Amino acid sequence: MALLQIAEPGQSSEPHQHRVAIGIDLGTTHSLVAAVRSGEAKVLQDEQDRVLLPSIVHYAQQPNQIQYGDDAKSFLLTDPQNTIVSVKRFMGRSKADIKFQHPYTLLGSDHEMPTFQTTAGEKTPVEISADILNQLRIRAEKTLEHPLNGAVITVPAYFDEAQRQATRDAAELAGLKVLRLLNEPTAAAVAYGLDKDSNLAIDQNYVIYDLGGGTFDVSVLRFSQGVFEVLATGGHTALGGDDLDRLIVKWLKEQLQIEELNNEQYANFILSAKTAKEKLSDDHTINISLEKKEITLDRATFESIIQTALDRTIHVCKRVLRDAKLTIDDIQNVVLVGGSTRSYAVQQAVAEVFQQEPLCTINPDEVVAIGAAITANQLVGNSKDGSLLLDVTPLSLGLETMGGLVERLVSRNTAIPVARRQEFTTYKDGQTAMLIHVVQGERDLVEHCRSLGRFVLHDIPPMTAGQARIEVTFQVDADGLLSVSAKETTSGVQAKIDIKPSYGLSDKDMERLLVEGFQHAEEDKNLRHLQETKVEAKRELEALTQALTVDSDLLNQSQKENLDHAQQHLAKTLETTDIKDIEQAIETLKLHSDEFAALRMNRHIDKALSGTKLDDWSNSSSE
Repeated sequence: MALLQIAEPGQSSEPHQHRVAIGIDLGTTHSLVAAVRSGEAKVLQDEQDRVLLPSIVHYAQQPNQIQYGDDAKSFLLTDPQNTIVSVKRFMGRSKADIKFQHPYTLLGSDHEMPTFQTTAGEKTPVEISADILNQLRIRAEKTLEHPLNGAVITVPAYFDEAQRQATRDAAELAGLKVLRLLNEPTAAAVAYGLDKDSNLAIDQNYVIYDLGGGTFDVSVLRFSQGVFEVLATGGHTALGGDDLDRLIVKWLKEQLQIEELNNEQYANFILSAKTAKEKLSDDHTINISLEKKEITLDRATFESIIQTALDRTIHVCKRVLRDAKLTIDDIQNVVLVGGSTRSYAVQQAVAEVFQQEPLCTINPDEVVAIGAAITANQLVGNSKDGSLLLDVTPLSLGLETMGGLVERLVSRNTAIPVARRQEFTTYKDGQTAMLIHVVQGERDLVEHCRSLGRFVLHDIPPMTAGQARIEVTFQVDADGLLSVSAKETTSGVQAKIDIKPSYGLSDKDMERLLVEGFQHAEEDKNLRHLQETKVEAKRELEALTQALTVDSDLLNQSQKENLDHAQQHLAKTLETTDIKDIEQAIETLKLHSDEFAALRMNRHIDKALSGTKLDDWSNSSSE
């Protein structure tokens, strides 16, 4: 029989983790996953020790030829139509919202989330995001060697209901149990909160400036006695490093006197722009080779090129400060988040507006994932540090009243989760139904706001106009997802809707994906069994190796050779995907390891009894 081993404190190569949760930063240009291991939040690497997974998927006709991340990068130039990059920009957006240049063939109506036409078939942004999330899930399961109990996934603070729901759909499609959707700036605050003394007598106010690949968020947070409170937030879902690249491309076209670029040229220009932007963080001048010409770009020119985008971010910063009722003097520190903040021009602009050097002590690429991992660890009950996180709604929520006006029930920057109730009445005599139109935005007219959904409250008792009392309740959960209910107070009739806008995964797509899930259920079950078996076999080999370093002298030469051969055979078999061969190799190893385990047990029993006389046992018995 094999012995179960308990390691010395701090010496186990795989500390026991009974409940494992992960944090995922699903980024526009790069994504990554982190987890709390041995009390510390760390980002998880792939087999090539890479932390960042480029958010790129290249689709081929054969499923086993689909490439992800770095492996898909090379196809950006050779097959851009089937290489999807920055899919986060398409999440929860209608086709009419997509106004920037791209090489893709988009299908669907202007009022629906677009579908990509690829050689592998039609792919929605939700499916593509699910493919990226699935790669991160696989990485986490391989690294942690433990079933996942859930995941916290970050989203830009300014993501609306449609974009949040699309993100949740993608996560569930990837096989992840979503514990919570967490705003990216809030995740950064959680990460930095580990190094702060939350018991200070004076409250600490921080600005989280998050300029990622495709989105920009700025949040004002207050740290006070263990409570992380978001005072205000704002941003753009279409402003980030990608936009800085496009501004550089526009400048390059002007220098080369080119009006239009084909898809291959555009891909070349974008890659050159990204490289130039990154190099100018360290160098003052660089040369760009395009169209058989050399173009010189210096840091001053680069700053002037992107100034319009930086001005937009600074404008948002000032507005959010006003919303928080704070001045620049009230801000203790500014935290930089997102790969685009590595740019010297961005850091300089932030330093000038806030009159202080911004903080960047945690890798800006990793800080969001680390904060998400810490939150996930708390949500599954592993952490009892007593900290509390109060998030806020990014946009106001309300409903349409007569005249196309918006009545706000939940104002922007309201702490969530939250519930708000308000009474409404009928417009006409004898009215027996009421259309509830839910909208999101800051404007007073419905036509200027985002429509989230509609539902009808039927069977209202006919009364004189103004006599009926309709109680409408808005509930926003910790993910920022909304449900709305309406109830006529005298009769008790009611109706309810969980807001899932049309830009999310369509019922047709959901049905198709569910069918595919059933079709591949047996295959998925077998793959899971294979992975679990491999994990158990690796643990068996590790335990046996540790035992041999201590008690190998118990075995004769023949026994050692047999055990060594069985170990090598199992290790080699683990490189295959044949579950029967692996199980057979495990059984073969156990035939030899059980004999070794028995010899070890006898030795330790003899050692425990050494020096003990028979009289000792007799005396002990008589007592």
